[in-house]
Amino acid sequence: MTKKHDWKVVLIDDEQGIRRVTGIALEDAGYEVFTAADGLKGLETCDRVRPQIVITDVRMPGMDGISVLEKLKKGLPDTEVIVVTAFGEMELAIRALQLDASDFITKPINDDALQLALERARDRYTRKKQIQEYTRLLEEGWNDTTAELMETYRFQNDLIESSMDGIVGCDADERVVIFNRSMVRILGYSKSEVLHRYGLSGLFRPDDEKAFRKALKEDRYGGENRLFMFQTSLEDKTHASIPVQISASVITDQQGRENGKVCFVRDLREIRQLEREIEDQAKILHQDKMMSLGRLAASVVHEINNPLAGVLNYCRLMIRILNRGELKPDNIRKFEQYLGLVESETARCSEIVSNLLTFSRKSPVSFSPVEVRELLDRSVLLCQHKLELSNIRLTTDFSSTVPA
Repeated sequence: MTKKHDWKVVLIDDEQGIRRVTGIALEDAGYEVFTAADGLKGLETCDRVRPQIVITDVRMPGMDGISVLEKLKKGLPDTEVIVVTAFGEMELAIRALQLDASDFITKPINDDALQLALERARDRYTRKKQIQEYTRLLEEGWNDTTAELMETYRFQNDLIESSMDGIVGCDADERVVIFNRSMVRILGYSKSEVLHRYGLSGLFRPDDEKAFRKALKEDRYGGENRLFMFQTSLEDKTHASIPVQISASVITDQQGRENGKVCFVRDLREIRQLEREIEDQAKILHQDKMMSLGRLAASVVHEINNPLAGVLNYCRLMIRILNRGELKPDNIRKFEQYLGLVESETARCSEIVSNLLTFSRKSPVSFSPVEVRELLDRSVLLCQHKLELSNIRLTTDFSSTVPA
């Protein structure tokens, strides 16, 4: 077992203050700490010191934390990664968990939350190392006596039962022969109800089973007869659908004949709950926007009414001039002046309505350049009449060089 003072932690954050404060807290807790100011330097540090745990901020200039996580899982798959997100960045947190991050914490970093995340990361890292060591011992054929075989069996059983992910194993006839404690928690069945009684197909609904078997045979999910992080659903004891992520493999003997299958199951219900909360927040935001639109409408009515009244008056003046008979040069000049005013006032109404439609339209969140001067002009146009009614005179002075 690795002693606590042997644990190496790489902390990646572009804010120097956070690196300093969090680094002190980690060193006080007994960790050997290495810091980096951006994603690329963080990866270089990881290649050099080979840490067991990496703590990375999600939003950083250049390479962000999600990219760091993806590259670490390819180059150093055993390293546990804890991502740090800002409050409200649940989509990024969910994405990080889907990429096999061990945990996520939010800013400002709470010391209790950090220590709990580190404890989980150490536990995951230790268990993976135990499994790797056990696999190595099996491959080297280190089972010379019956006592050693029994000890190995007990060790194997302890590893399977202690896994945080569900593990299901079945024989060549697809009868379930392994069903660990996590699977009992996920599906609600007792071991006695499933072992040697249920087939693998009994844990799926028909359509989900068909998609699972098809994916297991294809190459795109990890290779033929291998499946990596495939999202599907299982059916629990109450016949409810449980969203899960499955990694599976077909077990074969030396002659290539199928001896069974093993599936590693991760419960996605908490992740789905986070996704629903994000959707609810988006709905609430749109409702608030529509309420604001209602309050704004009363003021905007005046903004539209004034130019429309001007357009109506100018039209009446032009009709009166036409009723007098042939247009004289003087009247033609007035016509041109009135038409110009009608055009500008109509354009003003159109712009107000366009801004209202833009404000009320429900659209997905996106990141793109925004012209600040254009945004300010729209804001002024929508609130100008209300300011005038309150005897407020608004003066604007916008630089022509304001960047997007």
